[in-house]
Amino acid sequence: MIVFLDFEASSLGKRGFPIEVGWVMEDGTGEGHLIRPAPGWEEWDASAERIHGISLERLEREGEAHDGVARRMVEVLSGHALHASAPSWDGQWLSRLLRAAGLPRHALRLRDTDDAQAEVALSELERAGVPGGAREALAKAVLETVRGEEEAKGPPAHRALDDARRELRLWQEVRRRAAEAARGGG
Repeated sequence: MIVFLDFEASSLGKRGFPIEVGWVMEDGTGEGHLIRPAPGWEEWDASAERIHGISLERLEREGEAHDGVARRMVEVLSGHALHASAPSWDGQWLSRLLRAAGLPRHALRLRDTDDAQAEVALSELERAGVPGGAREALAKAVLETVRGEEEAKGPPAHRALDDARRELRLWQEVRRRAAEAARGGG
């Protein structure tokens, strides 16, 4: 199953750490977790806090143990196709979380959400019998249109589960528009 995942972090610095993770599966089920900092996770950036709105005090009060969150992720997400809109950053936070929990850093791997969108567009068009060359061009047009419309709606919420849900909605819209375009409706 396809899963969209997002992290929020304490900072974008070299010693930043994951503070929140959220994921949503293509069937709409999802989870969000605040992550209590692991020992040694100390880099905090006030400008990052202004973006995501999560204070260090709140993490210490409401956050779940980092190792429990990591184990939950491996338990629920292993074997699924994980996608993130910023896989290099999200991959860094995922790796840091898994390592801090004593789990293999490659227990879970992320791909780019853009890949999932392109694949679903091409798949819908192929299923409808659109020929190869036309399929590529039509998929590109669908992706540009849907992504442009999403960008016009404004920036993401910068809350992990909300942003993962946004990525699922975007993927679903690409799939819907590609199917519509294959029928000649777009």
